[in-house]
Amino acid sequence: MNSSAKASPWWTPSVHADRRAFLLGRNAIQAALRGFFAREDFIEVDTAALQVSPGNEAHLHAFATEALTTDGQKAPFYLHTSPEFACKKLLAAGEERIACFAHVYRNRERGPLHHPEFTMLEWYRAGESYESLMMDCVRILALAAETAKTEMLAYRGGESDPFAGPERISVAEAFERHAGIDLLASVAVDGSTDRDHLAAEMKRVDMRVADDDGWADLFSRVLVEKIEPHLGFGRITILDQYPVSEAALARPSARDPRVAERFELYACGVELANGFGELTNAGEQRRRFEIEMAEKARVYGEAYPIDEDFLAALSLMPEASGIALGFDRLVMLATGASRIDQVLWAPVAEYGR
Repeated sequence: MNSSAKASPWWTPSVHADRRAFLLGRNAIQAALRGFFAREDFIEVDTAALQVSPGNEAHLHAFATEALTTDGQKAPFYLHTSPEFACKKLLAAGEERIACFAHVYRNRERGPLHHPEFTMLEWYRAGESYESLMMDCVRILALAAETAKTEMLAYRGGESDPFAGPERISVAEAFERHAGIDLLASVAVDGSTDRDHLAAEMKRVDMRVADDDGWADLFSRVLVEKIEPHLGFGRITILDQYPVSEAALARPSARDPRVAERFELYACGVELANGFGELTNAGEQRRRFEIEMAEKARVYGEAYPIDEDFLAALSLMPEASGIALGFDRLVMLATGASRIDQVLWAPVAEYGR
């Protein structure tokens, strides 16, 4: 057989038949999660995908488009990379517990765990700590497994018990345990970072360092190469307390100003969710966005506008915690699918070939 032969389209009856059990599992899990949020007194909301800003994270890439006024004038718009800005505006409007299954769009992303259009489950709790989101995650993963009638989440031969108590570890502890690096020695009390110190630590443990790597590049390399391969095996891992420079939308920790109230959830080495104690200081949020967009311009030669309405809404937004969970990835791990396109009813057409 010719190994370069083109795979049959997803709508081919035989291919669809192979995927159908995963897709029915997806529907069942989504229904179960909607029931969970209803029992917790959440209101399900629906946000617009077209936004004036797609988000302001340096390494996220958006799809751009144009809106035309009735007289033909053009205005730039983007497909959102997350419903976060809209959800936080709803918190400012007075909502207290909201959940959203949103189709979101990210450019330059396609692979076994990535798709240019995917479903993100976001939820927010006004007046509650970000630890409450960790407990939500534990219950949601167990519910997904129960619904899929499986005892273990699985991906590429790895397994994670969704019914066991989660491991909770700080990013600094993970760097020390899995890489032998003192991460916070390169982070000052004001949140600024020392690139040369972290580079020296990495060289000491024989990790690659390029001359043009910034601190964030080095941090990401250690995380991807040394930390993530150890997370979420046997049981779920909650990776907590990211350095503030790696948490642009999270408030600093009251215990240590070098780190923020940000955690990520892992199962089978797969990142499933990203949660925050939300930052509500508009001035500080603007400063962080500007730093992120300056980095994006440096690396990619482009930047996205800042949503001024979002910054204005922060002045009315209550203290809150929020989280984004990759719904398709959760379905993959619960149903045993090996690729994200197996759990999407109608995947995006292949492009770039």
